[in-house]
Amino acid sequence: MPENNYRVLVINPGSTSTKVGVFEGGQPVFCETVDHDAAKLAEFAGVSEQMPYRRDTILELLAGHDVSLEGIDAFVGRGGGLLPLEGGTYKIDDVLLDHATRGANGVQHPAQLGPQLAREFAASCGKPAFVVNPPDTDELCDEARMTGVKGVYRHVHLHALNLKETAIRHAASMGKRYDECNFVVAHIGGGISVSAHRLGKMIDGYDIVGGEGPMASTRCGGLPVVEVLDYLEAGHTTAEVRKLCMKTGGFVDLLGTSDAIEVTRRVEAGDAAAKRAWEAMCYQICKAIGSMACALGGEVDGILLGGGMVHSRDLVTRIEESCDWIAPVSAYPGEFELEAMAAGACRVLSGEEEAKTYSGVPVFGGFDD
Repeated sequence: MPENNYRVLVINPGSTSTKVGVFEGGQPVFCETVDHDAAKLAEFAGVSEQMPYRRDTILELLAGHDVSLEGIDAFVGRGGGLLPLEGGTYKIDDVLLDHATRGANGVQHPAQLGPQLAREFAASCGKPAFVVNPPDTDELCDEARMTGVKGVYRHVHLHALNLKETAIRHAASMGKRYDECNFVVAHIGGGISVSAHRLGKMIDGYDIVGGEGPMASTRCGGLPVVEVLDYLEAGHTTAEVRKLCMKTGGFVDLLGTSDAIEVTRRVEAGDAAAKRAWEAMCYQICKAIGSMACALGGEVDGILLGGGMVHSRDLVTRIEESCDWIAPVSAYPGEFELEAMAAGACRVLSGEEEAKTYSGVPVFGGFDD
């Protein structure tokens, strides 16, 4: 990643907060989280209606740091609400802005505010605005899309931004480019993404909002279809099952908490249920890593672990013991999301990468035959 002195403002909206960072020369000038009053957010009918409120809180934060919009070279917002697209850095044009504003993918998520905020700030001072590897990044190979039901295909929702940035950084540490390497990359946090990266493309991974992959703090992970049918016939609703996939499954359903630190404390205290859930999650992560290694034909340059739970030495050790025969395991605790957004903009500004145009058409619409 070339050095430069570009000054980039990045915006990553969450459910009750917004992460804001200013980077210069690839280094953070400051990174802060603006907390929002949940009661205030509840006053808005939808996610996009929050935009003016969040805009004003960000401007207040920037003023406190004596940062003017005119001194920024590019603005980057976390992408949300988009249709499946290839990875990369995209300019925020009218089509992308429209899809983000209305949530064209049918998922209402605060990440939709990222493009709206970045575009408004950029327009006020005539600078470019981008999104980088948004959540709907889809680079699956054809084999990964297929299922055994005609007309039913696999799609992915992953922590694409952090997964790709972790791979880019690790490749650089090896003296190589991302598109010269094969990696299995896992983001292990409230949700768990496990993905296969072949020569710069994320060719396979698990749909973490669609009931696939390892269970996580708030997500049920992969379930037997017949057992789900029995669950529904026992009186549960499809709405409940959808929530289990995204918000109320995993540790929340099994143990009544989404706090992984609390779960590990219970394990240490001898809680049998916590021990069983923790060990099952670790087992499922290892199994998923193995499957992604097979998707790469066993040609794996490294197994990379990111996300908040990677601070757990026990978790990393379990993965090392199960998977280091495949390839070396490297841990990157936490996340590089703000850094990744800034780096994507800098690659475009420096000419290392060309900004892509969002077509508004999904990258995959089914097979012809």
